[in-house]
Amino acid sequence: MSDFYRIKRLPPYVFEQVNRLKARARAGGADIIDLGMGNPDLPAPKHVIDKLVETAGKPRTDRYSASKGIAGLRRAQAAYYARRFGVLLDPESQIVATLGSKEGFANMAQAIAEPGDVVLAPNPSYPIHAFGFLMAGGVVRSVSSSPTPDYFRGLERAILHSIPKPIAVVVCYPSNPTAEVATLDFYKDLVAFAKKHEIFVLSDLAYAEVYFDDNPPPSVLQVPGAMDVTVEFTSMSKTFSMAGWRIGFAVGNERLCAALARVKSYLDYGAFTPVQVAAAAALNGPDDCIKEMRAIYKKRRDVMVESFTQAGWPIPAPRASMFAWAPVPERFRNISSLEFSKLLIEKADLAVAPGEGFGEHGEGYLRLALVENEQRIRQAARNLRRFFETAESHLHNVVPLQARG
Repeated sequence: MSDFYRIKRLPPYVFEQVNRLKARARAGGADIIDLGMGNPDLPAPKHVIDKLVETAGKPRTDRYSASKGIAGLRRAQAAYYARRFGVLLDPESQIVATLGSKEGFANMAQAIAEPGDVVLAPNPSYPIHAFGFLMAGGVVRSVSSSPTPDYFRGLERAILHSIPKPIAVVVCYPSNPTAEVATLDFYKDLVAFAKKHEIFVLSDLAYAEVYFDDNPPPSVLQVPGAMDVTVEFTSMSKTFSMAGWRIGFAVGNERLCAALARVKSYLDYGAFTPVQVAAAAALNGPDDCIKEMRAIYKKRRDVMVESFTQAGWPIPAPRASMFAWAPVPERFRNISSLEFSKLLIEKADLAVAPGEGFGEHGEGYLRLALVENEQRIRQAARNLRRFFETAESHLHNVVPLQARG
């Protein structure tokens, strides 16, 4: 029996191979240091948990919730955008609460794309940016993930050679996986491009608060007129270490938000009301916990860059996000990022994400998440050093990259 239509459109999930190997190693007693998934290990803020406990168990909050989010949560998100970006949003028509930004992205694709529609998505990129549209029957055309002047030359070529004309362009800054950051000038050019070619901008801003210098990442909605063509997705997952709570937002263009809300009204009743109330408390509460989170990730970044480089694997220091995006070490360049990541599990008790899992242009890189404490990161560096010292003996069983069909 052949696969179902949407299943056939999905390529093999590269990360599943790494996850299986990781589970097998752990079952065998290995202490795997896991830098593979961007799964925050920090606790959610105490005042947020307290609000969840206070709200749960009341008859009114155990009932069905609102698929577009309770009014108080949408007002809290509007207040956050006003404080952080100087962007004014109507909580009623320009904000939809989602079950994390991933669900929001996937359902936006279902809402606006029909089979055969072309979408411009960055490569390498977080998988849902492309797969959401693939599952909706759309066609994905890859463009650069780097916010440079060359980016727009690539967009122009993509517009010129795409039939039918693309309906939207996806951007993600700070980038997952590359950790690159866009400027407001870049966004001004992007909005002008989108208006010129009459396409939508779908911006993923999940890492807005995870940055390590004095320049907070901007929102594309800060650009005058961006609201005419843009919806932006944010998440509570990284900012407040609430990944499992599944709360995110789509904000911006009223027509796009209405389409997403319409689709969601058929698919879900929104997150559990106490979770939404607690999320509103997070957005309305003090930002000390955000500053503390940022400082912890910055220290981990610095420890990783220093210790891994000393161990023989130079790691470029990311300016933002909770990831480092590092080239495969020189002596292993003849094997794929997937094979190298498998070797790290087997020989160094270290799990990372292979770059090819983020698209073909991610090959040759690994993504490392800052989700283990400093002591564990230093232990990973010691494991790496020992592995590198005996590396030659491990390579003869690995199929070289150029030998693959």
